[in-house]
Amino acid sequence: MRTALVSGASRGIGRACARALAESGYRVVVNYRERRQAAEDLAYSIGGTAVRADVSDREAVRRMFEAAGNVDALVVNAGVALQKLFTDTTPEDWRRVFAVNVDGAYNLIQAALPHMIHEKWGRIVLISSVWGVHGASCEAAYSASKAALIGLTKALAKELGPSGITVNCVAPGVIDTDMNAALDRETLASLADSTPLCRLGAPEDVASLIRYLCSDEAAFITAQVIGADGGFGV
Repeated sequence: MRTALVSGASRGIGRACARALAESGYRVVVNYRERRQAAEDLAYSIGGTAVRADVSDREAVRRMFEAAGNVDALVVNAGVALQKLFTDTTPEDWRRVFAVNVDGAYNLIQAALPHMIHEKWGRIVLISSVWGVHGASCEAAYSASKAALIGLTKALAKELGPSGITVNCVAPGVIDTDMNAALDRETLASLADSTPLCRLGAPEDVASLIRYLCSDEAAFITAQVIGADGGFGV
């Protein structure tokens, strides 16, 4: 049985992704940082394992992979958002966003690669954002960090292709998750109206795409940035 590790899997897109991968036959490692009970409940329900680690902490990631064992599919989902004017964004704000969103990806992928390279098979999916593609006002740090994942995806796909490893990026639109729960009703309604499908996305809408990218059927798909945004980015 192949093993998948989903970072930030205790809620939202990560949670839906963990369920989808388990349904497709993976043993799933549920990574979390704070929501221990939610992660453990999820892991129990899907026959997986919950492992705590702050992905920005390289040593914590190393210990997580020791506990998880060999990982065949990696979903880099853990991330933090920041809504601030760029002029109000402090150095600490900037470093925290990049530490989790970009350094976290670096730490996770480096930990996963030795096994994948040895096996000549692997699936890596990075979760960017529609804002990583198009940018968002008052979210410069977040947009820049998510854009960095797009560049990383394309470069790694070229580097790792000869080892049988695919690397793809999913760019969700406005998804009905806790991260967007702070937005007021009028803002959410406006975002839904700006989406050609006239609704917000559900975590499962993104998870179904990730499940496919982690399957054998997606063996010839790599270096792609695929929007799961209901047409929002058009």
